[in-house]
Amino acid sequence: MMKRIILFFIILSAVVACSEDDLFTTSQTALLNFSTDSVKVDTVFTSVGSRMYDFWVYNTNQKGIRLKSVRLRNGNQSGFRVNVDGSYLDNSLGSVVTDLEVRRGDSIRVFVELTAPENKSNTPQLLEDDILFTLESDVIQKVNLRAVSWDADIKKDLIIKSDTLIESSKPIVIYGRLLVDSAAVLTIKNTTLYFHDGAGVEVYGTMLADHVVFRGDRLDHMFDYLPYDRVSGLWNGIRLHASSKDNVIVNSQIRNSINGLVCDSAAYSEYNRRLFMERTIVHNSKGHGVELFNAYAEFLKCQFTNAQGDCFSVHGGLVLMDSCTVGQFYPFVGGRGAALRFSNYYRDYSYPLVGLQMRNSIVTGYDEDVVMGESKDSTVAYSFYFENSLLRTPEVKDTLQQTFVNIKWESPKDSIQGKQHFVLIDEENLNYDFHLDSLSTAHGMGCY
Repeated sequence: MMKRIILFFIILSAVVACSEDDLFTTSQTALLNFSTDSVKVDTVFTSVGSRMYDFWVYNTNQKGIRLKSVRLRNGNQSGFRVNVDGSYLDNSLGSVVTDLEVRRGDSIRVFVELTAPENKSNTPQLLEDDILFTLESDVIQKVNLRAVSWDADIKKDLIIKSDTLIESSKPIVIYGRLLVDSAAVLTIKNTTLYFHDGAGVEVYGTMLADHVVFRGDRLDHMFDYLPYDRVSGLWNGIRLHASSKDNVIVNSQIRNSINGLVCDSAAYSEYNRRLFMERTIVHNSKGHGVELFNAYAEFLKCQFTNAQGDCFSVHGGLVLMDSCTVGQFYPFVGGRGAALRFSNYYRDYSYPLVGLQMRNSIVTGYDEDVVMGESKDSTVAYSFYFENSLLRTPEVKDTLQQTFVNIKWESPKDSIQGKQHFVLIDEENLNYDFHLDSLSTAHGMGCY
């Protein structure tokens, strides 16, 4: 008998619970709660889709709430795409879904994406809409959608076959390759080039760049505190092929690529300058920052910083560096490369190092020794010279050859050393400013 009574109460409790779950309210005091009152989409290029954003809708009331509709205030005009609990706000049906239920204690998830329409402006424009939740009680609640859209010139596999000038106040987004043919000169001025994942620059002829930013096309954030523009490996970088010569890059930036700039091996000639760079930054590379093979190249007042490989790597040739800052503070992994590496070989190939000459420069980083000179064959030329520079490497006693002149030998024991030379080395937020701090002992050296 007792077992029957217990079973009866269990069944009764289940029936009561089920009946309570089936109860819905039309009271205007019963409202939904939202995990956010606005969705702020990062800046996007028009016609290029954003990443997906999401938020939650909660019913904390004692009864369920029915939704007459969920719709976009501006219909399908703003470019926002919304999915509510698995149902898309179908543009063909007026960007609305109807007859949804949120039972007591339950929640639904809303996803938001954006492909912004062209705004006919060279400057970023604010784009807004609202998701309107109309309850059965006729109460309307909303979540605001906000983004900044930017018209861009989209280029896919852009091949330069004749002398060409690119100068644009509108951002240029590159998919695939920007290729400069061996018979062409590409001049780029006063422009930012945004490279999609896997895209890069291939130069067989000549590239002249003045006030150009080469960077990835991600304008959004990896985390709230971390924009993708501070993350390495977003695009392939620049490659100067063996036929390329007379390249000039000034007042520019190459950042957040796989390899910043690679100059392929070609027959060395002191009359064939492959590359000249001045007042240019190569920063945050997932591979090498700059890697040169058997090239004659010159660098003046340049910054080469933060690479998973080497920040600046020379295999043979003649390389002249004056007033440069080379800093190896790559934060993501241990076993990072050197700040500066120079050698007369690469793997099984000999590359005579006619000369590496560095003056008035700074080479520093996290590790105790960030300057790596390597020679495998004493019969192959291996010449270098450093003057009036700060080097983070064990002191070299050089009384005969005089290859080190007026050098500040930096070590971890120094009171000012490594990242303390610079205004900002923020490893947590990946934010860097390589201007010299007022306390630095390297004033008069480096690119600033």
